[in-house]
Amino acid sequence: MAALTLVLDAMGGDHGPSIVIDALHDALKLFPQHHFIVVGDEAELKPLLQAKNLLEHQRVRLQHASQTVTMSDKPGYSLRAKPDSSMRVALELIADEQAAACISAGNTGALMTKAYFSLKTLPGVLRPALMSAIPQASGKSAFLLDLGANPVCDSDTLFQFGIMGAVAAREVLGIENPRVALLNMGEEDIKGNDVVKSTAQLFQQSSSINYIGFIEGDDLFADKADVIVCDGFVGNIALKSCEGLAELLLNNIRANINAHWLTRWFVKLFYHRLQRSWDWLKPDHYNGASLIGLRGVVIKSHGDANAKAFLSAITQAVEETQQDLPTRIRDQVEKVLLEQE
Repeated sequence: MAALTLVLDAMGGDHGPSIVIDALHDALKLFPQHHFIVVGDEAELKPLLQAKNLLEHQRVRLQHASQTVTMSDKPGYSLRAKPDSSMRVALELIADEQAAACISAGNTGALMTKAYFSLKTLPGVLRPALMSAIPQASGKSAFLLDLGANPVCDSDTLFQFGIMGAVAAREVLGIENPRVALLNMGEEDIKGNDVVKSTAQLFQQSSSINYIGFIEGDDLFADKADVIVCDGFVGNIALKSCEGLAELLLNNIRANINAHWLTRWFVKLFYHRLQRSWDWLKPDHYNGASLIGLRGVVIKSHGDANAKAFLSAITQAVEETQQDLPTRIRDQVEKVLLEQE
């Protein structure tokens, strides 16, 4: 396995750089051949690295950045007013070919804008998309995109999302012929707006896509598709709704468990079996949304991620880089464009 260099934006996220440094400590053990560049304020990062004995580590490099993009910064403002932000510096390291992938838990809009500006899209790609894995009833995963990078999309853009998602499912999830579906308000051909219907026609006309039709929101986790395509407005609401429902159910279960000694005893008795089920579903294992369609690998970690979740995002970056996902997407987009001509 070839050695990779990954760059970590240490200043993004809700819990500060300590989370990133903790994840880095574990990543160095998990990936003993890879190198890491940590970007951020030297004065803040040096003590954290020293505490983990990583300041002089031969596979760790500290890159100073004097500015930080906050969660409240507007994308355009952060691009103009913060040229030396940790996020911008991290992405420029990819553009300069000093690193293969970037992982950031910072402002999503700013990351999208800066990545688009610094890395540019792949040839033929109209817009990059934010894509994440979601659990399926079978125990496998499926990719959902877009999750908010593009609130408004035309049919050509959605069609390309399907192409890129299919490549990712094949290369990252190992699915030979991924099933691609459009998220819609019904499964019937007459349902949906004009953009969704036009996108469906593009999929039906392409021999390169295993298009299976429309699926509804209650089928997101039913293992009916390997790639689920929608615009960023719909995708973001769908994902946040699922996260909110999961949190509600979890809190309700905890409250009921703690309400009586008998339920607490029952949970202890079956702890290991219940733990396996929760491990399969818990967000830590699915943290990390890929900003695909760019000339480099960019992973957006959840802003509220803990160290374990950030490590999951690093792992995803390693997998996509090893599979050379940007090149695979470029080749497939070029093939489909030639097919359309």
